[in-house]
Amino acid sequence: QVQLVESGGGLVQTGGSLRLSCTASGRTFSNGVAWFQQAPGKERRCVAVIHWRGGSTYYTDSVKGRFTISRDNAKNTVYLQMNSLKPEDTAVYYCAADANSVLASSYRYWGQGTQVTVSS
Repeated sequence: QVQLVESGGGLVQTGGSLRLSCTASGRTFSNGVAWFQQAPGKERRCVAVIHWRGGSTYYTDSVKGRFTISRDNAKNTVYLQMNSLKPEDTAVYYCAADANSVLASSYRYWGQGTQVTVSS
C-alpha cells in the first residue's frame, strides 16, 4: 500500500511562489505522478504530470511557464514549484500516483490535499 504525504501549501499574495512536496511511503514510485487542483465547486483537474522513470512532463495550458514539476528519486518525492501565482490558482492541490494520465480516475493513490490560497 502506498501512502502519499503532501506539504507546502499556504497563503501567498498574487505573484508569489510556493513549492508543494509529495512523498511516498510504502513503496517507491514507478509510474507517473501528477498534481491535481480542485477549486470550490469545480471538478478536480490535472495541472502537471511527471513520468517517474523517464522524467517527461506534461502541463495544462494555464500553468505552462509558471509551474514546474520535478522529482527526487532518492527521496521518493515529487515537487510542484509554483511561481507567478494568480488568484485563480487558489484550490486544494492533490498529489496522485501510479498512472500516466490527466484523468483523475486513472490514479490509484492520492494524498490528503494541501490548500493553496492566492490573495489579490
